[in-house]
Amino acid sequence: MARPRSVAAIRSVVRWAPRPTDPVERRLARAASVADLRRLARRRLPRGVFDYIDGAAEDERTLAANAAAFARTAFRPRVLAGLGEVDVSASIFGVPAAYPLVLAPTGFTRIADPQGELAVARAAERAGLPYTLSTLATRSIEEVRAVSGGRLWFQVYAWRDRGLVAEMIQRAAAARYEALVLTVDTAVLGRRERDVRRGFTLPPTIGPSTLVDGALHPRWTLELLRNEPIRFANVAGRDVGDGSSPVTLSDYINSQFDPSLSWSDVEWLRTVWDGPIVVKGIQRVDDAVLAAEVGVDAVVLSNHGGRQLDGAPAPFTLVAPVADAVGGRTEIICDGGIRRGSDIVKALAAGATAAMAGRAYLYGLGAAGERGVDRVLQWFADDMARTMALLGVDAVADLDPSLLAE
Repeated sequence: MARPRSVAAIRSVVRWAPRPTDPVERRLARAASVADLRRLARRRLPRGVFDYIDGAAEDERTLAANAAAFARTAFRPRVLAGLGEVDVSASIFGVPAAYPLVLAPTGFTRIADPQGELAVARAAERAGLPYTLSTLATRSIEEVRAVSGGRLWFQVYAWRDRGLVAEMIQRAAAARYEALVLTVDTAVLGRRERDVRRGFTLPPTIGPSTLVDGALHPRWTLELLRNEPIRFANVAGRDVGDGSSPVTLSDYINSQFDPSLSWSDVEWLRTVWDGPIVVKGIQRVDDAVLAAEVGVDAVVLSNHGGRQLDGAPAPFTLVAPVADAVGGRTEIICDGGIRRGSDIVKALAAGATAAMAGRAYLYGLGAAGERGVDRVLQWFADDMARTMALLGVDAVADLDPSLLAE
């Protein structure tokens, strides 16, 4: 009689978990956070590819500081607040968003997954969020619009050939992109030492280490071989180069970027673009004030994910002083170190209009393709709702500095 009671006792507390038959779902079932997806991506991607996504400049101190700024900031939750239904929705440029997040521009995205920017754009549309396409994307302005009816922004660099920049902007306007994002922190390319050690090129050069890496990651290698060559799709066929022949990434970019970029170039953009203009790469309060004075619609507080100047300030630390200084004259987007919805909540409580994230969705893309991006964006929404409920706040508009510990 003891045995049946033992079986009954075990059955009362143990249930067999159904095992997903789909291999991608099995993979995702092992992940509970962006950090978990990072580990999965590290296993699935060749070392050079993962390091390109994961790495940053020099000693990577700024990369670490971006996340640490959120980690060292605590909440001050309210209780017995009489909460209603928590609503994480917001508006960016007066247009509704499911929650206040913009997907950041990331170049060279197809190295993480063959669908690259197409997968990210589709996931962003499903999530109800804006997606920013990079000038250095591996899918073109038109290709991305063809798969997405959602909100698309276009990121531009100040290339030496302003005629080419104007042409791409005109293409973005014709494809109904909503906003233009000018990246201003790339007078030259930062020294990304992981890439230097790997000899990272586009396309990857073939050598003993490449062959070994490909053999250790056969699925990635097979998918690469089955798809068209990876190149900078927005400048395909142009004399500036599109990556169709092997080039060292840093050499290519340094040859194209114009270090003479100034505030007059922001004014020039107004002559070729009618929509909102966003300046990405602001790292000082006085530069944010200058941006507001010239009529920029939003500033992105960003250090390029730590990939440019090692020792740059963490964007989250700038949010409150910039919000005080610009006084609502321009929207504020905090980019760098976002790994959870609670980080978005902290940025908004400090005074940001929205947050921006890039690496987080690239980890999802590298770990599980398009469904990995879906998972990250859903986690962020769920995290925000849970965090706000535990803070005693049921609307984004009610997030304020009083909820953060000084």
